[in-house]
Amino acid sequence: MLNIKNYNIKKNVHVYRQGKINIAYDVNSGSLHVLDDKTYCLIQEMIEIQDNNCLSIDGLQKEMAKTEEILSAGEKEEILLELGELQANNLLFSQEALEMEPIYPDLPVIKAMCLHVAHDCNLRCKYCFAGTGSFGGNRELMSIDTGKLALDFLLKHCGNRPQCEVDFFGGEPLLNMQVIRELIAYGKRIAKEAGKSIKFTLTTNAVLLTDSVIDFLETERVSVVLSLDGRKEINDRMRPYPNGNGSYDSIVPKILNFARKRPDTSPYAIGKYYYVRGTYTHYNTDFYQDVLHMADLGIKRISVEPVVASPEDAFAFREEDMAKIQESYDILGEKVLEYRQKGKEFSFFHFNVGLDKGPCLPKRLSGCGAGHEYVAISPEGGIYPCHQFVGQEKYRLGSLYPLEAELKEDIIQEFRKAHIYNKVECRSCWARYSCSGGCHAANVAFSGELTKVYSLGCELQKKRLEVAFYLKVKEAQQQILI
Repeated sequence: MLNIKNYNIKKNVHVYRQGKINIAYDVNSGSLHVLDDKTYCLIQEMIEIQDNNCLSIDGLQKEMAKTEEILSAGEKEEILLELGELQANNLLFSQEALEMEPIYPDLPVIKAMCLHVAHDCNLRCKYCFAGTGSFGGNRELMSIDTGKLALDFLLKHCGNRPQCEVDFFGGEPLLNMQVIRELIAYGKRIAKEAGKSIKFTLTTNAVLLTDSVIDFLETERVSVVLSLDGRKEINDRMRPYPNGNGSYDSIVPKILNFARKRPDTSPYAIGKYYYVRGTYTHYNTDFYQDVLHMADLGIKRISVEPVVASPEDAFAFREEDMAKIQESYDILGEKVLEYRQKGKEFSFFHFNVGLDKGPCLPKRLSGCGAGHEYVAISPEGGIYPCHQFVGQEKYRLGSLYPLEAELKEDIIQEFRKAHIYNKVECRSCWARYSCSGGCHAANVAFSGELTKVYSLGCELQKKRLEVAFYLKVKEAQQQILI
């Protein structure tokens, strides 16, 4: 028999309907289940009753009235027995993971670095968190000497990790292409000498993505993130040149040229990959059309993210946008299936979830590792928790000048403590192990605190997960039919 004494169902079992399928997601085991209507209604009513502080199975059975209209006493008992069997096999209503503080080494082990080789840009994107490339400071390029110091710093602080990661970032990093070439050569040499390797990624708006640049990135096996918001009118409204002209017509041919030269790439952004990343705003809550526009162009790896903006910005989301945004995710989920059936398969980055080969529990508690496992380096050598904190002096960890200087311990500890068990909203959320408390920078931008979550971002993340789980179910069902 199912045992839920002192077991919070809503916290540990998420049940919902998506695409006419009843789905149960077991938070602690990561397993997914398709439910018949009667089981779905029974679990839903159990949750409603438990919300009224009834935590025992006996109490639940006495108070369950709604399901008596569709369930006989015998059917109810049979379902509870089946749920009990799943619980015994740790597949549903599984034991909640014990709360634990993540354990870190005394000295930070830096595994990844965002190298800001350019605090300047050849576009003037209206939603740019980096102040259209300058990060609120001077427009400048990183010198080769500072870049080398940054790579030295990474290898010195990466501990026993055999591989580190470096993302060339801006502004627009291709404005400093010669330094990128030299840093890749230098990084490969010093990593080899240390018995390690460095995986390089580059994020670009594609304006300067010439054939020679593409050939270099292919030869050096650099992963690439390319920026495009979707339809011409949507992209050009938010991503113009300094003279106000739109960028769509000039960058799309270059992006497609790059995509054609890299047809085999991971949907999970591992190995040598590319994906095209866009931003949706209040102006295109029907962003599923932008994703499909890119897919129809032949782009196979796509990510479109919600804008992070001040409420005063005209392009910021309003509460009334939420229904349309969620509908867009629903439509997009069905379109992923439709395109797959037509042989036009594409991958939407936020619908890719690893249920059986995902991160370990400590990683799920704290997310990206910004501020202690991941850092960003500004052109003058400033060290920050991540690219979105660059320029915020409150969060400046230190500097490469002098290289011997220790990182600020108080800031490191602040980020290490920003895990889900220190976020009130996360402790009982069913998505806690999947989103890890959300983006640190977004949380700070909206609440001023690392441990207070950005509520809108939280709702969007949960919606994306629901559709992603649904697609996993549909994929499994299709494999059974084959």
